[in-house]
Amino acid sequence: MDTSKMIKAYCLKTKEKNVPMHDAVITKTARGGYMAGGNDGKGNKMAAILSETNALKAIADGVAKKGF
Repeated sequence: MDTSKMIKAYCLKTKEKNVPMHDAVITKTARGGYMAGGNDGKGNKMAAILSETNALKAIADGVAKKGF
């Protein structure tokens, strides 16, 4: 998979920045925002808050699944 289109997030466990998120699922928060949840490929869970345009673009590119 092309890692340039993948959602990048901060991994709290390994303290790495801009780690590509695998198995991403986009969900909608109660206030209308968008969040992506997934893992770093090593089993460590990750989460990122996204704008509406970035969230819908990730779904359209096939990088993330729609969870709402």
